[in-house]
Formats: sequence, structure tokens, C-alpha cells
Amino acid sequence: MKLLLLLLCVRLCSAQDYEALYISACSVNAQEEMAGVNEEVAFYLDFEQKKLVYTTPKFAGPVHLPVFLSLFTAQQFICKENMKMFQDNMKDFSLELDPPSVPLLYPKDHPRPSEPNTLVCHTSGFYPAPVHFYWTKDGQNVTHAASVSQAYPQSDGTFTQISRLDLVPEDGQVYSCGVEHPSLKGERRTRMWTVQLQRPSLAPSVFCAVGLTLGSVALVLGIFYLVKGKRCS
Repeated sequence: MKLLLLLLCVRLCSAQDYEALYISACSVNAQEEMAGVNEEVAFYLDFEQKKLVYTTPKFAGPVHLPVFLSLFTAQQFICKENMKMFQDNMKDFSLELDPPSVPLLYPKDHPRPSEPNTLVCHTSGFYPAPVHFYWTKDGQNVTHAASVSQAYPQSDGTFTQISRLDLVPEDGQVYSCGVEHPSLKGERRTRMWTVQLQRPSLAPSVFCAVGLTLGSVALVLGIFYLVKGKRCS
């Protein structure tokens, strides 16, 4: 049994419609320390490199909150100790699993020839966290090239998570994003996406050319009838 213990989950709301979230979680083989604002991850602890990772956009400027590094590390120690106690006292406990939704798969921008783009794969409604993403390009595994966000808790107690894959799209390429979770019992829920490039439309040029042609013809005819009318008079 893989027990997920949510040690601390705090939500703070303000009058300006901002909601801040802090979550500390651990399991037998996973752990998470994360802070977010308005359902977006603000920063989290990278346990392998033992440093805080900030996800704020570049235009927002650098953010450094070193105090959270020691706080997150201390919380994980407490979480692991509490989990050991729960495992000893809840050996017969059956963990309820909620499966992830079939992922949504879409490009960040309209795909255009030779222009870098990003595919976004989003799934939600699963418990416990996290899910495992599996990417393919024309049938080949490209999971190693994708990035994965931290699992984010929703109001109903389930989680949502996103994975991104950078690419330079070529017409006809087929990408897929699948999600794996203990609730699926070895199966994978997958969504496909085929590249259909947007090319510059010829319609405006054609309409412009036709308009100029018709205008020229009308002008010539107008001059012809004007001259003819003067001769007749």
C-alpha cells in the first residue's frame, strides 16, 4: 500500500480575490513541498538538487525566499515520521483511488511552419498524486524531452497536473500524451494530436487582384463611353 499523508494544507484568501496555498505531502517513495497562488504553482522544493525552484514568469523579476528551504526540509522530516506511525496503525486501511481524466492536449500557439511551439497536456480529478506522463512523436517515446509541473490540489480533494513538450511542428506529425496512475491498473489514458499547419491565406491577395482588375475595367469602360458620348454630340 502506498500511503499519501497530507501533513499541512493551508489556504489564505484576500479581499482582492487572491488565494495562496501551501501544501506539504509525502508518501513511501515521493514527497512534495509547494506554494501556489490562484491555482498556479509559485515555487516548490526540488528534493534531488535540494533547492527551491521558482516558477514565476521572467517579466515578474527574480524572487528569492531562502527561509522556505529550511522550512520545507523540516516539514518533510515531520511528514516522514508521521507516515511511519500511520503505516503501523493502518495496515489494513484501503486507500481509495480516483483515476485521472483523459488528458487535454493542445498547442500553446497556432502551429506555423518552422516556428517553435509547445504542446500542453493537462489532466485532473486524480488521487493520490502524482500521475506519470508518457509522450510520443510519430510513435517514438519522447517523454524525456517533456517537463512536468507539480501536482496541484483542487477544492474537491483531487489533483490536477500539466506536462509540456517543446517542438518545431511539421505538417502531418502525430503526437500523443498519455497518463498513468495506480487507479488505472497498468492502463494508460491517451490523447492524440496531429499537426495541421496554418499557412498564409491567399484570399486577401486574390480579392485585391480581382478588385483592381474590375476597377481598371470599369475605368476603361467609363473613359470609352465618355469619349464616345462626346463624339456623338
